[in-house]
Amino acid sequence: MPEAQVKMNVRGAGEKASIIDVQGELTAFAEGVLMDAYNQASDGQVRAIILNFEDLEYMNSSGIGLLVTLLIRINREKQQLLTYGLSDHYRSIFQITRLDDAIAIHDSEEEAVRAANSA
Repeated sequence: MPEAQVKMNVRGAGEKASIIDVQGELTAFAEGVLMDAYNQASDGQVRAIILNFEDLEYMNSSGIGLLVTLLIRINREKQQLLTYGLSDHYRSIFQITRLDDAIAIHDSEEEAVRAANSA
């Protein structure tokens, strides 16, 4: 079975937010890595998860599906999902799929953290 070509690093961003740095490919094979990162990021009083896509190399429809699955989990926990670092290509995919209606897209880490901690 093919392995995930993705790495995720979790770090804190203030009292209410965690950042997941996504490096590599977001495909069906990334599910375990993404959910592990979410579980790690979701400790304690975290109300917002921020996905950093600056080092995203590739995302396919299965990767979009994983984001929807993650969004459902986050909504169930009454948390918020934000992103930054999306290329123009992936920004347009978020718009086409209307993911941008459910996931706040920001231009920088600072902007995303500010939005997450003010919510």
